[in-house]
Amino acid sequence: MKLIFCFIFFLSPFLIFAQQNQQIIKVIEGFFDAMESKDTIALDSLMHDNSVIFSTLYKKDKPRVEALRKASFLGFMKRAIDKKYIYDEQLWSYDVNLEDNLAVVWTEYTLFTGKVPQVSHCGVNVFTLVRTEEMKWIISNISDTRRYDHCIQSATPEQNSDVIHKLMNNWHQAAANANQEVFFGSMTADAVYLGTDASERWNREELRDWSKTFFERDTAWAFVPTKREVYFSNNQRVAWFEEYLNTWMGPCRASGVLVKMEGDWKIKHYDLSVMIPNDLVKDFIALVKMGGFKKKRKNKH
Repeated sequence: MKLIFCFIFFLSPFLIFAQQNQQIIKVIEGFFDAMESKDTIALDSLMHDNSVIFSTLYKKDKPRVEALRKASFLGFMKRAIDKKYIYDEQLWSYDVNLEDNLAVVWTEYTLFTGKVPQVSHCGVNVFTLVRTEEMKWIISNISDTRRYDHCIQSATPEQNSDVIHKLMNNWHQAAANANQEVFFGSMTADAVYLGTDASERWNREELRDWSKTFFERDTAWAFVPTKREVYFSNNQRVAWFEEYLNTWMGPCRASGVLVKMEGDWKIKHYDLSVMIPNDLVKDFIALVKMGGFKKKRKNKH
């Protein structure tokens, strides 16, 4: 009984935190649902009376901040109703930071507008929420960025997947062709490469030094990918994969992480392993142990 009590005691703060996160996210989702349906009454109820929406823009290559108070924002939405414009702001991620009665939420978005919805712009929203005496979360301020390129859409995951498959195939081909410029240029500066040996953990520059003699040949090494699965974070900025390779060591499997940097995907982590059939594991273990013994010196007599 004490064990159960202790478990509940330590688990309770995490459950409360998770519930509060959901309540906060629900407010933000409600805000955009009301915006999409042009429900100014619902918008009014979700925002503090003194709330302000700040937009950070560039005018003639100079930073500019535009402020829109709640009353002006609601008036704008009423005019949008008359124009019969569609406002569909899709959020791709939520990063909730909570302290006492204050919450800050970072969300990435793409705004679709018009009588026939098209991409208007995209960027990041930063919501500040406060908890009232009635224990209700409301929006006190919103700040956003706006850009017009690299906006996430429904087709973005498929497009990114195609780019990553091409990047990985070219990366392996660069090793086969001893093209170190493409090979190392496809990796982040802090990339980590894990080889099949326990000692083989290199950052990018260590790997470059270790493999220098290999890349001086016609072929550094030739790994041919036969299958690959790619997965993405909701904001389409991080990807991870698993792939199968034909190599001189036999069939291998690798996994890794890629990140999107200034519009380009780069390999940040790569982990290569040799696949050993279960039926051969005991023989493999015995072989490794034998290799670990020191060789006996031959008797000169």
